[in-house]
Amino acid sequence: MKTHCIRLTKGQDILTEIKRYCETNSIKASVIASSVGCVTMAAIRDAGGNDKHFIQENMEILSLNGTASMYRIHLHIAFSKKDLSVIGGHLLEGCIVNTTCELVLMELDDVEFSSEFDDATGYEEIDIRAV
Repeated sequence: MKTHCIRLTKGQDILTEIKRYCETNSIKASVIASSVGCVTMAAIRDAGGNDKHFIQENMEILSLNGTASMYRIHLHIAFSKKDLSVIGGHLLEGCIVNTTCELVLMELDDVEFSSEFDDATGYEEIDIRAV
């Protein structure tokens, strides 16, 4: 297992930068081990998969977790709003860092994450392969 520590800065898109990092470093499988930071814009999708929400507000990142590779990324994120209410969902492009976003990715040595269409769910789902 290899640890990757990443700091994103003001104006960067969280999902775009994680994708770029995984591609640049040829990461075949990883999980988000830790995340902390804040955003000026949240971009999330609900569980039904149809409704996208874009919230322009300074918010704290409470949690960011999921799987990431150079082939696919599936992440969920939760935020604390100014009134301390919590929102969250499937991370989309357009989630913009305010001051910082500190990430720790744990790269897995013995598996590879890719995607495969699942007729049962109607979505591209994770395909886990031993390497």
